[in-house]
Amino acid sequence: MRFGLILGEALTGLRRNASMVISVVLVTFVSLTFVGAAILMQAQIGTMRAYWQDRAQVAIYMCSSVSTSPGCIGGTATEDQIKAVQAELDGSTLKPLISQSSFQTADQAYQETLKLVGKDYAGVLTADQVNAVFKVNLKDQTQSAVIAEAFSGVKGVDEVKDQLEYLDPLFNALTVATYIAVGIAVLMLIAAVLLIGTTIRLSAYARRREIGIMRLVGASNRFIQTPFVLEGVFAAVIGSVLASAVVLLGVHFGVQDYLTKRVSFITTWVGLNEAMLVVPVLIGIGVILAALSAGFAIRRWLRA
Repeated sequence: MRFGLILGEALTGLRRNASMVISVVLVTFVSLTFVGAAILMQAQIGTMRAYWQDRAQVAIYMCSSVSTSPGCIGGTATEDQIKAVQAELDGSTLKPLISQSSFQTADQAYQETLKLVGKDYAGVLTADQVNAVFKVNLKDQTQSAVIAEAFSGVKGVDEVKDQLEYLDPLFNALTVATYIAVGIAVLMLIAAVLLIGTTIRLSAYARRREIGIMRLVGASNRFIQTPFVLEGVFAAVIGSVLASAVVLLGVHFGVQDYLTKRVSFITTWVGLNEAMLVVPVLIGIGVILAALSAGFAIRRWLRA
């Protein structure tokens, strides 16, 4: 019976302050949507980085006829220079770092290039202009600097490239987007906390006579405060559920149905399993912030 009375008081407060409650719901919804997006973007960055770290190669480009690096003064890399690089890769220093390596001749690289750019370029690009290349898979991609240092300035070597370097701009852009989403989310959550506090104080003022009567009959502060806290929590839960729904729908339609079919160079995407893990986080954040801000607001009002 006592719980029913508290719940009834909370529902009455929600009806009396419907416009403010809707505002709380909307602000909570928007802020937690940004929180969910930030969490999923960070998960996507981690997934992509882990995927490419296992597959990215370090490419050791041998000199071609058009290479201009200091190690290519003699022109195209000779067979002896190529064998020297292979011997270095098979040596006791580098071999423990390498999971596998392969060599692609200039002719093979030329044919592969023509497949990418089309046969129309066959008259413009010749095989001697294309680099022969060693493709090295490392056991630990963070050791790529060791490979680069080992072949820096070696005769016959044009340059050493870590494929992960090409993805760094993408990772950096996604990280910046994550920070922006977090920043917006923090500002919106602050607005939600302030709005919840204002809503609770207005609700308490509107029911000041009822609160006065409760005090006269000996009602405890907790009994008086609980309906107001529930008002804030109810509004936050609705906003959290809406944010969770948007996150799930965004992953389903935006990621799985759209991006996976149109962005081919990314083969691993966050899915509904990851999105489902975000849902309790969003609801938990909404409930905790609402309960704390509502409780603080009503306690201050009762002490005034």
